[in-house]
Amino acid sequence: MDFGYTTEQQDLRQEVRKFIDENVSQGLLDEMEAGEEGGRGPEYRELVKKVADKGWIGISWPKEYGGQSGSRIDQYIVEEEFMRRGIGIGGAGSGAPAILAAGTEEQKEYFIPGMIRGEIIFALGFTEPQAGADLAGLQCRAVRDGDDFVINGQKMYTSAAHYASHIYMMCRTDPDAPRHRGISIFLIPMDTPGITVRPLWTIQSDPPAPPGTTYGMPRTNETFFENVRVPASCMLGEENGGWYVGAMGLNLDRVGASRYLISVRRDEDIVNWVKENDFNGYSPAENPAVRDKIAEMWTEAQVCRLMTMRSMSLVNRGGNFTYEGSAEKVWAPEHGVKTTEAIAQMLGPYAQLLSNSEENIEDGLFAHNLMGSFQSGINHGSVQIMRDQMARRGLGMPRG
Repeated sequence: MDFGYTTEQQDLRQEVRKFIDENVSQGLLDEMEAGEEGGRGPEYRELVKKVADKGWIGISWPKEYGGQSGSRIDQYIVEEEFMRRGIGIGGAGSGAPAILAAGTEEQKEYFIPGMIRGEIIFALGFTEPQAGADLAGLQCRAVRDGDDFVINGQKMYTSAAHYASHIYMMCRTDPDAPRHRGISIFLIPMDTPGITVRPLWTIQSDPPAPPGTTYGMPRTNETFFENVRVPASCMLGEENGGWYVGAMGLNLDRVGASRYLISVRRDEDIVNWVKENDFNGYSPAENPAVRDKIAEMWTEAQVCRLMTMRSMSLVNRGGNFTYEGSAEKVWAPEHGVKTTEAIAQMLGPYAQLLSNSEENIEDGLFAHNLMGSFQSGINHGSVQIMRDQMARRGLGMPRG
């Protein structure tokens, strides 16, 4: 199997790099680092408009909804180049795959073009105080009242809720059904009366994490729903079928440059640092043990890349994409944790100094990465749950 890029794809990468050099200003980077509006202020929105005008957002999404009906690999190339500059562009984590697969025609015509233009941004409303890794235990209720549903409950770690236009959320619509079968998904505007968003400040907020930190967000949120009334047309997919729509959407959303780079940028960071730096005459690059460890980590990072390319190839060909996203969600986060811990061992105490220390390394990047790395094994599904899905969907094993 050949995962090399075609000449046209290599040309696309060079075109994207040139565009970024010409259009990503220091003012934009400063705006994003300040974090106001979730880093999506006026300069960011102007950049998204320019990228959309180039046809680079939602490349693989259908033309009838504003996409290009193009290659998933092309979309990956564009997203990767922007992500390497710390700028999220495209559909990763957007909910678009689930909407395209399970949405009504009206939902597709409304949401997909809006996401391509950067006008519609979803917060993810899955986790609750008592339902995280065991998501099927969620209790947020949606009760039918004529042509509407009335929603009451709470969601946790809704990280984009303070700037999102909508929330993509799971609610329990049949409390008497088996846990996985009484859940529905709703697409709800965030300005609907009865929704309250409160900040939860993370460990990365004080001192602030430097740019390029994995999971360096200073803020997430808790979101409350009190008699929130929405029309039944807000439901995505069939009533009480939300578990399967949500699982499918998460599986597809894990494929792409964003998830891949979360896991391998640490490898690139340490390689670049070791090549160019030393400690008062001691060069880690000349230490055989350090060189061997970096080579081992780099090899594992290439496994992450190949798994991502395999999944995109399957999606591109319309293949049966079942357990592959779960497999990536196990290998890549665990690799990232191992890499982060190995870097701390290679560089010693200095690698644990945060951004407010005068003696830190790389503005505290490695220390802040260490603090954020462990959540990658939990976010968007714990690795233990993913192993269960691999066993049942990939190997056909019975439920334990």
